Amino acid sequence: MRLNPKLLIGLGLLLVFGYFLQDLVLGQDQYVALLRKARTAKNMAFRRPESSPLSADQRQAFDSLKFYPPDRDYRLEAQLEHFSASDTVEMPLTDGKTDKYLRWGRAKFLFDKQEYQLTLFLKADGKDTTLFVPFTDRTNGFGSYGGGRYLDAPLPAAADTEVLLDFNEAYNPYCAYSDGFACPVPPADNRLKLQIEAGEKAYK
Repeated sequence: MRLNPKLLIGLGLLLVFGYFLQDLVLGQDQYVALLRKARTAKNMAFRRPESSPLSADQRQAFDSLKFYPPDRDYRLEAQLEHFSASDTVEMPLTDGKTDKYLRWGRAKFLFDKQEYQLTLFLKADGKDTTLFVPFTDRTNGFGSYGGGRYLDAPLPAAADTEVLLDFNEAYNPYCAYSDGFACPVPPADNRLKLQIEAGEKAYK
């Protein structure tokens, strides 16, 4: 019996699509599982005196941190611009002092067909292995911490043209939990005019 070549091609395409769809679903499930695992680990760390920014009284009453649901739309491959000269800046802290950072580069990304950009920083002492991205957005004070949040991004190689910004991993500064900490204040050029409904919510 001879089979129709068009039918064979159709079956082949269906099989390939099936594998692609399965990989997509499993990939999504795996991503969410890893994210939830990291959040569980952070909750556990907040219960331990040696790794928690909470006071003893706060830890006694602590249940868990609050997070927005995982959303892959907030995991973005941003266009990367390397700064030819990394200027050293004095980033203001909440206690009125400053800390030295390098203006390392800029990330540009599209969200809902609008372009946004964030300045990427690197600690001037050279000890950090990730880029520091302090930012504010329109959820501050309306779901997320009013003073803004932070994001760590993998340090790209010299030839890379993109950088990963996963806002599902956005986290609060320690100042969100206690007034006893001094935290970097997100600079004016990192104030996003959109709602980032991803990552950690306000503590209270």
